[in-house]
Amino acid sequence: MSRASFDFDAIGTRWQIETAEPLDEATRRAVTDRIESFDQVYSRFRTDSLVSQIAAGAGRFEFPDDSLELFGLYDRLYSATGGAVDPLVGRDLERLGYDRVYSLQPVTAPDVSLRASWAADVTRDGAALTTTRPVVIDVGAAGKGYLVDLVRAVLEDHGVDDVVIDASGDLVHRGASPIRVGLEHPLDPTKAIGVAEFANTSLCASASNRRAWGDGLHHILDARSGNPAREVIATWVIAADTALADGLATALFFTGAHELANTFHFSYVRMYADGRAERSRYFPGELFT
Repeated sequence: MSRASFDFDAIGTRWQIETAEPLDEATRRAVTDRIESFDQVYSRFRTDSLVSQIAAGAGRFEFPDDSLELFGLYDRLYSATGGAVDPLVGRDLERLGYDRVYSLQPVTAPDVSLRASWAADVTRDGAALTTTRPVVIDVGAAGKGYLVDLVRAVLEDHGVDDVVIDASGDLVHRGASPIRVGLEHPLDPTKAIGVAEFANTSLCASASNRRAWGDGLHHILDARSGNPAREVIATWVIAADTALADGLATALFFTGAHELANTFHFSYVRMYADGRAERSRYFPGELFT
């Protein structure tokens, strides 16, 4: 049975929304408006965003109410990973070349003395965030997944309850029929290392080759050192919501699954640089030999 597809580019990535019936113009506009409003707050790549204001000077900044859940997730990820996942990693990403203009030219080695910390350099009071100095917030570890959840909520408000949203590897499914997804090989996009089959949940993938430049430089940094991950090269996580799956897909680059399971409920596949791959006992799929 054929399905309708609404495809578009936003926040630097490709989106595909599959539904049983084509979305009307008002629903499409509501989706793109929600993405734009999120981007205007959280993007470090645009000069008019709230995040760019925070990067320019310390002070108290009022975020929208959607920050409560997003930053609350970052609180938990920061604690569970011992600070490896930190939304203040933006300055290190800029130093390594992943900056507003995508220069992709490292300027200096990460300087530990200049590194900001979610625990030490910001305080939150509801939706207000106070910084002790200029900091660069980057919500890339969980923000796209959270935006997928926000878009799903918009669709639900417009009566759309049978949907698959795919934001370049961050997926959420709602509907009666499960979907089957290939797990793309991080070193060869023409191959898959396995498959997952799931329904009414979210799957997120993260790989060090997705945004890579230079020798060993990519966007998945350990915030404690400012260095790109080396041992793990790809992860896939299934969790109840897309924000959590997205955040854990990053956390698994730095932290053992058993440690994360003390705080979060999820299943996963993880691939290492030496070619090994592992999956959790209840991951709904298989790995190919």
